[in-house]
Amino acid sequence: MAIPVESFFLAPGGQGSLQHRLRQMVTEGILSGRFRPGDRMPSTRALAAHLGVARITVTLAYADLVASDYLLARGRSGTFVSAAAPDARKARPLPRDGARTDWARLLHPRAQGLPRPDRPRDWSLYRYPFIYGQADPDLFDHQNWRACALQALGRREFHRLSADCYDEDDPLLVEYILRHILPRRGIAAVPSEVLITMGAQNGLWLAAQVLLGPGERAAMENPCYPGTRAVLGTTGAEVLSVDVDDRGLVPAQLPARLKLVVTTASHHCPTNATLPVERRLALLAAAEAGDFLILEDDYEFEMSFLQSAAPSLKSLDAGGRVVHVGSFSKSLFPGLRLGYLVAPAPFVAAVRALRATVLRHPPGQLQRTLALFLSLGHYDALVARMKAAYRLRREVMTKAIEDNGLQIAGQGGFGGSSFWMQAPGAVDTEDLALRLRAEGVLIEPGRVFFDPARERRNFYRLAYSSISPAAIPEGIARIARALG
Repeated sequence: MAIPVESFFLAPGGQGSLQHRLRQMVTEGILSGRFRPGDRMPSTRALAAHLGVARITVTLAYADLVASDYLLARGRSGTFVSAAAPDARKARPLPRDGARTDWARLLHPRAQGLPRPDRPRDWSLYRYPFIYGQADPDLFDHQNWRACALQALGRREFHRLSADCYDEDDPLLVEYILRHILPRRGIAAVPSEVLITMGAQNGLWLAAQVLLGPGERAAMENPCYPGTRAVLGTTGAEVLSVDVDDRGLVPAQLPARLKLVVTTASHHCPTNATLPVERRLALLAAAEAGDFLILEDDYEFEMSFLQSAAPSLKSLDAGGRVVHVGSFSKSLFPGLRLGYLVAPAPFVAAVRALRATVLRHPPGQLQRTLALFLSLGHYDALVARMKAAYRLRREVMTKAIEDNGLQIAGQGGFGGSSFWMQAPGAVDTEDLALRLRAEGVLIEPGRVFFDPARERRNFYRLAYSSISPAAIPEGIARIARALG
């Protein structure tokens, strides 16, 4: 690769001769990894003109760097970064000016300590990846997705790809969500009540930001999706956790003076419990009586393959108090980062304005590709294929868990893609997870799902969305041996 001449500049006030500063500039570029072995340096004439120095100065600097094996001269082909130059991955990091800044003092407290996913980035290389939320490439419809992407990139769709739509969404995608996605959840809505988001996490954040602030109170489930706790924590509001039982959130245990309650009614995260209709009605009645709003995270609705999923909480909402957040991450692939939010028009207008200040709108080409994939029937076929595959994997995992004497803490009655597991009380599943990695097994420790003030360390989650049925029995057996 040719290194652009614009990559070089001489900072004002530098010390030493021009030749010395040029050598230092190239050396730092190599040691930092910006310039890599085989990269072609600018010609001496071009670099001299760019820097406003004599060509002989650049020529002498290059000659010194060739002599010290940082650069390699190849006659008329040019000058290149040498393969013998120090490896940036092994070199000691160069000191940076930012190290003198006290970021711990300058960063707002809410920006410090936010959680990061604790899983290997190379999870797919492990033989037994019981990792939640990842896509299985063997199940995905690559051919039709590629065809839709090519169509979205075509000349007829160019305006959707290239235009700045300000705060508007792709009307074809919104229409499909209104006509096909929401009715399955029992929800009737109009375009002004739908907003496209960058996934469910973005939808939760947008909703929390326009609803909560310092001095207000929100309640969430315990255990819960860790991202929810992180999102609510950024608002400055007082966040309270309410323990769930084997049927999910208990409305009677909600604290007083709430502004917002966040729930995963369809499939509770992480136990997979489904909130019964009577509790949904009780929660809606409590919202009316207590004058609070409900943020419904539509978690794994599409993955209901054992029984038909119950209508969403939003479908029972006569008072307009429920904000419904959905995503295509679990049914398509998490890297898509597209979802939707459904709520009364005044709320959606406020959230749309906030979104516009941050990112305007999700990428038009992605929205149109998804809209085409949905409208042509490929999405429904993919979901049906995933349900069949998940049913088989669940059956294999259920038998393996029973054969090895492991304890299920929550599995849900509608399907999903994971089991919530409980180890003996003395077991720390974070230590267990580290030991299992050496065995090629990945599990998700449960501590992060709990309120930090009441954490439990002997729970863990086993997902089957991205592991083959053939690998499940031996993976479960290795977990059992590690626990034994």
